[in-house]
Amino acid sequence: MGLRDELNNAVKEAMKAREQKRLGCLRLMQAALKDRDIANRTEDSREGISDDDILGLFAKMIKSREDSIALYEKGGRPELAAAERDEIAVIREFMPRQMDEAEAKAAIAAVIAETGAGAMKDMGKVMAVLKERFAGKMDFGKASGAVKELLSAPK
Repeated sequence: MGLRDELNNAVKEAMKAREQKRLGCLRLMQAALKDRDIANRTEDSREGISDDDILGLFAKMIKSREDSIALYEKGGRPELAAAERDEIAVIREFMPRQMDEAEAKAAIAAVIAETGAGAMKDMGKVMAVLKERFAGKMDFGKASGAVKELLSAPK
């Protein structure tokens, strides 16, 4: 079952269980997905985005909420920060397990070795392979720092 089907089933379950907060978040996810599908339509193709692209979209939604949490906490609004955390928990249900730091560093080192990257100019190539293989499983903000660190390390 694809992510779209999982999301649609979760909406139905939330409606039946009358979970209003969860339902609201799931509908936001559906709306974001529909917006992305519409943006990617072409004359030739009416297909929606792939599951990997959906994972990327959900990751961006999580990142946005994490940024909001930081701002709410800085502004002394813990109730709004808590609401954002609840939404992150709902979105994460659809994401694969995140790699821990050690797993991510090992994966990055393997991709660097595999691509033959040896300098900072190869960073884009390394990041492209990482995004292709580990969409939704790796925090690419942190990964780019690790890639920079490994590529700039003296050999």
